[in-house]
Amino acid sequence: MSRADVEIAGSGLAEVTCGWLLAGRGHRVRLRPRPDGGRRPLLLGESTLALLHSLWGIGSPAELGLFTHELTHRRACWGAGPAAPRIGAPAVVLDGARLAARLLDRLAAHHPDAVAEEPGGGGVPQWTVTAASHPDDRWTAGRRRLLAGEAALAPGQDDTTARLACTELAWLHLTPLGDGSALLQAVIPGPAAHPEHLLGRLLAASALAPRLLRAPAAAVSLPAAPRLHRTPATAPTAHTPGRLLVGAGAIRYDPLSGTGTAQALRTAVLATAVIHAAATGTSPQALCAHYAGRLRTAFRAHLATCARLYPQAFPSPAWHHEIDACR
Repeated sequence: MSRADVEIAGSGLAEVTCGWLLAGRGHRVRLRPRPDGGRRPLLLGESTLALLHSLWGIGSPAELGLFTHELTHRRACWGAGPAAPRIGAPAVVLDGARLAARLLDRLAAHHPDAVAEEPGGGGVPQWTVTAASHPDDRWTAGRRRLLAGEAALAPGQDDTTARLACTELAWLHLTPLGDGSALLQAVIPGPAAHPEHLLGRLLAASALAPRLLRAPAAAVSLPAAPRLHRTPATAPTAHTPGRLLVGAGAIRYDPLSGTGTAQALRTAVLATAVIHAAATGTSPQALCAHYAGRLRTAFRAHLATCARLYPQAFPSPAWHHEIDACR
């Protein structure tokens, strides 16, 4: 087997995991981290935690010295129907940026010979793995946005249960963060000029309002529609490295799925398999086509789920475009 020379351009969970898996298989990994994007609360369910364990060998993120908050239950009300009963749904809330940083440290500690001290040193790599992609090269199924802000929980509120509720315009999710506050998220069918004002109005119209002391004082508006890159993999040539997009740069799920982190990790596993198989003599072009095909299949299945669920909750015309975009 040849030893592939791979540049990891980025330091998100998908990029770092790909670097870890490649280094573990004996390939040369050179890191080119990107600047920390700040705090990013993540809610990781049992299946995602099990995947992290299988890939990184850690029993729980707390082993990495991270602050984590354990959730034990979930309660959801989808559409105008009655709220579902409170069900057991173990999960962990943590800072995704800090998790990626700790895993990057673990990679460097376990594979010091595989990681170059000088980012970008050592000549032209055979492959580049990154989550960074140009917006013009993506296909997006809709235009919905995610509004997100943090606020204090009201006194006496349960901080071990995640809750989902709906209004006529949006679905909202409340995630206790373990420090007396909660992350409030809402998905709406289009852009919002003043996200904090709209998030406050949506909260007031929902069953979640009594859970918070007040509405978030600040909020961000982020793209939330499912997204797939048109060309997530290109094979190496005599003069240029191959490129594999991973994480949200390759495929992004609707936040409703709750499996975005797991899907990002799966792209890292698949990208690792492509590079390793190419090093053993399999056609890089065929492997890249397989990679793109796997992502397209997953994306179509995800859109089918969205097209089935959203009409159940949002019959209003405001959501027609989003529902049609998933069909």
